[in-house]
Amino acid sequence: MSKLESFLAKIDKGYTFKGESIIMGAVKYKSEVQKEHFVRIPLNTLNRHGLIAGATGTGKTKTLQILVEHLSANGVPSLVMDIKGDLSGLAVPSDGHPKIDERHERIGYPFIPDSSPIEFLTLSEEMGTRLRATVSEFGPILLSKILNLSDTQEGILAVVFKFCDDRDLPLLDLKDLKKVLNYASGEGKTAIQEEYGRISSTSVGTIVRKIVALEQQGADIFFGERSFDPQDLLRQNEEGKGIISILRVTDIQDKPLLFSTFMLQLLAEIYATFPEEGDLDQPKLCIFIDEAHLVFDQASDALLNQIETIIKLIRSKGVGIFFITQNPADVPEEVLGQLGLKIQHALRAFTAKDRKAIKLAAQNYPLSDYYDTEQLLTELGIGEALLTALDEKGRPTPLVHVYLRAPQSRMDILTKSEIRRIVNQSEIEEKYGEEIDRESAYEILSAKIEDARSEEHQEEMSRRGAGRRREKSQFEKVMNSTLTRQIGRTVARELTRGLLGVLGVRTTRRRRKRRTTSWF
Repeated sequence: MSKLESFLAKIDKGYTFKGESIIMGAVKYKSEVQKEHFVRIPLNTLNRHGLIAGATGTGKTKTLQILVEHLSANGVPSLVMDIKGDLSGLAVPSDGHPKIDERHERIGYPFIPDSSPIEFLTLSEEMGTRLRATVSEFGPILLSKILNLSDTQEGILAVVFKFCDDRDLPLLDLKDLKKVLNYASGEGKTAIQEEYGRISSTSVGTIVRKIVALEQQGADIFFGERSFDPQDLLRQNEEGKGIISILRVTDIQDKPLLFSTFMLQLLAEIYATFPEEGDLDQPKLCIFIDEAHLVFDQASDALLNQIETIIKLIRSKGVGIFFITQNPADVPEEVLGQLGLKIQHALRAFTAKDRKAIKLAAQNYPLSDYYDTEQLLTELGIGEALLTALDEKGRPTPLVHVYLRAPQSRMDILTKSEIRRIVNQSEIEEKYGEEIDRESAYEILSAKIEDARSEEHQEEMSRRGAGRRREKSQFEKVMNSTLTRQIGRTVARELTRGLLGVLGVRTTRRRRKRRTTSWF
């Protein structure tokens, strides 16, 4: 048996599965595509997460497109972060192209144009169904990690949430949270300290400033009602295809904190609400995070620990998470070690630092007797990749150079009118389109503070009125006393005498006057 025959026998065995699988393309060995020797990924291990990596322009987005459209065809819904705006083409069939026909002829697999059911979602002003969540749903622990609070500040935030729970003060948006924090360090400081302990005004001020920083990245329109229900990500259309929810975040690249905030909250909500599933024939949901470095770049250690924990545990809920980025080094090692599927497109070695990164990237893949992984990483063409997955028993498959098939859908973006038409046909747009601003902590506390100030004003006016009444009462008491009456009569008499003297009238009662007025 030749080396090629030995290699193909090993690959065919490693990529043949009993259950349903996705055909990604054909094997390539020593620059030759091995026709009809297909590379497959088993559906039942796609809840073990994955990575799609490679330099700009090497085909990562098209690989992502292949995965989600074939997951949809098998009834598996997906959530896709579309940061560059080039995934909307999934909604319409491919227009075809001679190069596509040529590629599929070399692979030995027919090309059939097709489309997938799409739901456009948004965190901002982009067209799509608006995603929201309440502050209460985040909770103090998760919110503290997002804001990168100290232990003391986290304790204060926990007290604030407890205070609101005890008094039925709904925390829906950031306006509510800031109002409660200001109340805790202002009008309500004494009452809160008596029940929950001392709260530092300085720490409260720091928390408020961090909330303001989050607001400046657009989080003020994310927090609120109606909250998005993760169950709406699990829908299928009438044909049984899984609906692909495309989160349009083309205007959020400069807002990494908002992006990571949303991702972490969504993953936490999915983990909290989805039931334990064990081993399934295929995942319930797959989540694809494009430009994954945006999640990790500005994340605190606490936030990274939270992400790592969720990645480890969420697969038991039947959910697979896939990171798409330029270099595997963009993903923390603790998370990278949890990713069962790895698809590595070409890396470019322009500098010494690049060469070191390539050497490190090569070490993330199984050893191969047939490939020089480090060298091949720099030689891969567009639409080619190194691939390893987990087989049905959870073992890594042999490393293989795969010549990828083409997406069945359009490899280009939709026009604004096409996107608007899909948004208008959405089954959930009406449900989440209305922004609800019901009475919450902000309104309740504002009314309470206003009532308290009104009561204080009335009490002050009452005190002033009582003071005037007391003054009048004392005056009357003094004026009605015997001594006062005597003094009054003496003064009146002297005034009369003075007046009579002015008028030329003489008086002869001088001695009595002196005796009467000597004590005065």
